[in-house]
Amino acid sequence: MNNTTILTRALRYGTILTIGIVIVGGIIGYLVAGVPGLVSALLGAGVTAVFMGLTAASFVVASRVARLPEGIAVYYGIVLGTFILKFVIFLVLIISLRAATWLNPTIFGFTIIAAVLGTLIVDALALQRGRVPYTDVALPGESAVEPKKSSEES
Repeated sequence: MNNTTILTRALRYGTILTIGIVIVGGIIGYLVAGVPGLVSALLGAGVTAVFMGLTAASFVVASRVARLPEGIAVYYGIVLGTFILKFVIFLVLIISLRAATWLNPTIFGFTIIAAVLGTLIVDALALQRGRVPYTDVALPGESAVEPKKSSEES
């Protein structure tokens, strides 16, 4: 299993989480605050889906652009730059929606909090179930791959 498989699994789990937040958040939002509550929950779930997609895209772009291990700084620069971009987008969204009368800020806030906690759990589950090896060791019974010799050793 490789990083792409883990990312695909995280996106699949995240999609299920987003659908769950749309359904549960929408119902609770509508029951608590009517149509503004429903709209707030749907907007919160939409923000979650967009941010999850940006995270996945940053990992894909970073893995294609940066050649590891030499490009580790580029890799993390892309990923962390995307996190900063998401934070700025979130702040702009919160500030611009502050005076919106059609939005219930409490429902929106709780939906975002539930989504963030849910995506943390989803990402942890996807990584935990991914079983990515962090070493390349030949196990007993496997044919050992000889390391490449550098030109200086020849």
